[in-house]
Amino acid sequence: MTTDHRSHDARTQDDQVHDALERDDRTHEARTRDVRAINDDGVQFETSTQIDPPTANDRPLRASASTEVLDEVAQRVLWLATSIIDAANRGRENADGVKVGGHQSSSASMVGIMTALYLTELTARDRVSVKPHASPVLHALNYLLGDLDQKWLTTLRAKGGLQPYPSRTKDPDTVDFSTGSVGIGATAPLWAALSHRYLADRFPDTTPPAGRFYSLLGDAELDEGAVWEAIIDPEVRSLGEVVWIVDLNRQSLDRVIPDVQIQRLQGMFAAADWQVITLTWGQRISALFAASGGDVFERRMRDMPNEEYQRLLRSHPDEVRERLLAGLEGTDRDTLAGLLEPHTDADLAEIVRDLAGHDLAQLVDAFGRIDDTRPTVIFAYTIKGRGLATEGHPGNHAAQLTGAQMGELAAASGMDPDDPWQKFEDGTPAAEALAAAADRLRRDAVETQPVPAVPAELGYAPKATTSTQAALGRFLSDLHRAQPEVADHVVTLSPDVATSTNLGGWINKTGVWSIAGRADWFADDRERVMRWRETAAGQHVELGIAEVNLVSLAGELGSTGQRWGRTLLPIATIYDPFINRALEPWTFSLYAGGRSIVVGTPSGVTLAPEGGAHQSFNTPSVTLEIPGLTSWEPAFAQDLEWTMLEAMRRLELPESEGGEAAYFRLSTRPVDQSLARVPEDATLRERRRRDVLAGGYRLSEHPAAEDVVTLVGAGAIMTEVLEAATRLEGLGVRAGVVCVTSPSLLFRSLQARHEVEQTRRSAIVDQLFPVEAPAPLVTVMDGHPHTLAFLAGVRGDRTRNLGVTRFGEAASVSEAHAIHGIDADAITGAALDLTGR
Repeated sequence: MTTDHRSHDARTQDDQVHDALERDDRTHEARTRDVRAINDDGVQFETSTQIDPPTANDRPLRASASTEVLDEVAQRVLWLATSIIDAANRGRENADGVKVGGHQSSSASMVGIMTALYLTELTARDRVSVKPHASPVLHALNYLLGDLDQKWLTTLRAKGGLQPYPSRTKDPDTVDFSTGSVGIGATAPLWAALSHRYLADRFPDTTPPAGRFYSLLGDAELDEGAVWEAIIDPEVRSLGEVVWIVDLNRQSLDRVIPDVQIQRLQGMFAAADWQVITLTWGQRISALFAASGGDVFERRMRDMPNEEYQRLLRSHPDEVRERLLAGLEGTDRDTLAGLLEPHTDADLAEIVRDLAGHDLAQLVDAFGRIDDTRPTVIFAYTIKGRGLATEGHPGNHAAQLTGAQMGELAAASGMDPDDPWQKFEDGTPAAEALAAAADRLRRDAVETQPVPAVPAELGYAPKATTSTQAALGRFLSDLHRAQPEVADHVVTLSPDVATSTNLGGWINKTGVWSIAGRADWFADDRERVMRWRETAAGQHVELGIAEVNLVSLAGELGSTGQRWGRTLLPIATIYDPFINRALEPWTFSLYAGGRSIVVGTPSGVTLAPEGGAHQSFNTPSVTLEIPGLTSWEPAFAQDLEWTMLEAMRRLELPESEGGEAAYFRLSTRPVDQSLARVPEDATLRERRRRDVLAGGYRLSEHPAAEDVVTLVGAGAIMTEVLEAATRLEGLGVRAGVVCVTSPSLLFRSLQARHEVEQTRRSAIVDQLFPVEAPAPLVTVMDGHPHTLAFLAGVRGDRTRNLGVTRFGEAASVSEAHAIHGIDADAITGAALDLTGR
């Protein structure tokens, strides 16, 4: 052991990280102009040659409030946040006996950070993502700022009340980002910042300026892979308006974290070109470190394992001194004992708790050091449960204060437990500081400018033989030509699969969007079909192979109308098998109100030569079950055009008027478009379009009453379904054919069929499967047969459900269909079995 109680390897690692951070600073400085500017605070900073962040030169003067006032407000926030949870658990009748819960300790560690941020730094243009377990702190601050009525403070986790975690769509006060899904709320401000940058480039005359985008997250959230996928995205390094503040309390739900590896985290952010600020010790303990002999104390505290430190927090004050001296010998022990001797046991218990994440003056100072030319992460050391009886306890995650402990907190806060919701009296410094912050944070109502009317169709005939995936590319090109005002609001995204999902033509017309722009060194290559022009005028965003990033950005692009009054129509393409990887963050973005269209293509075992890794099977079923989402699987190009236009139209509608997101499952299989039998008569054509948008239509020329059996299919498998119908006709079995365009709409139709006022959408199942003409059903999907199995309940028909129920393998298309029992032979055989032939 060395004299400073660290191994040589440990010191070397620290030195390497320190050197890496210094190199990062020097590298960053080398990329910037040697020009100094003065912001409104009178602080000098360097401006970048490559980026022009909207917050660099126009931050307002930082609000001034004394540390004493900030501490007073923070104590009131701590009391209110704790009381909100206490009222939900001990102040409300609980008839069913199920624990209400809440996170008093997790909230407590964020109180200082959020108080300093909201009272001194935030503006109305800033947006903040608050870690899930700190929602009571957010509501307490909003209450003190006049943004939340007192009546809500007793409604946490109650029906119609404050949500367990911050919710943009369900909480009554200002919430910028829904959080609760670990890691997703942390990265959402990145994608919101990127979305605003895109919006400002696309509509510079009408897009209001944005401020900073803050993420307040717990250190345990850094375990989530989505965090690291996000910070290494090439465009993110240019987002100087992004600030993350990490609540480094070193406790997770189950345990005290044994090794927080702060040096490694610092190095990873620095390597991604983020500014890294670490706030470790408060001013009081730092003064002791600076005193004679303080270097011994500093080494003791710095090298103390996290578990030992957390145990120190749980010790009685009269044990703290001896625990600090434990393990030291000789001169070091004598030096530390002498340094601590003037301080009482009670003083020492407070001194070891003096972390910078609770030192509001240091937090405010750190905010003033933010570099607006690149993203910033602030690691703020805190104590979970700071100021509560549960402070530092390894099992404090869900712990609730007792009545007696709440009484002690009330006394420490100068509050009355019987009147817990008192605000500061008018005219007091705290009330004036809150009033000034409230004025600064007050936002004007957002007036949303609608997207130009989306047409019912574009008027172009499809190719004679094409796939729905190829039709997607053609659709976007046609939209750009026929409806440029609508196309101007479309933004496409893909995770490095733009060309293989047929976005090439669209990209050639519109270009790729990039903050910095990059030279196209292949522009003069005559053999190159794709023109990959990266400029601020492009309408396609290309991400790395990270599906979570893709759908998270799509959700934020789909929220720009709500945030800044300009609605975009985001369309993301992704290989259909990987929908499952992106499903959770995409679902969460829908919950948060961000609508988008996601296209899964290519899909199914019809992608036969690619093998099982690229053959999807459960995506039609799982997407059917997501609220606020319609899943489509069009079989033909004309159906794709009609349904895609309808999906675009619904992106901006209110939920009460049918507003929703959409999922499209497309195929690479070329299909003869004459099989669609699109009517030439204008009236019949419009009738077909309406049926397509309702969820399905009959392809048979004879009426349903003549069906001996009805074959039901969706997507590219309709080729086999129609072939089976022809075979059955030759065998004397009249088979009706139903082409399903949206399994989810048919299911909703079945659920809604008994409503008093039926619409065409709610009545479509009765139209396709009339009760007066029952017939056995054979349903066919290039996906899990469960997807259409509910159709047996429309009128109680005997049913065979054919589909993919096991992993695939490489084969030809006909072989793959035969392997999974969805070829024409299998369909014909199932129909004959049902009809007793």
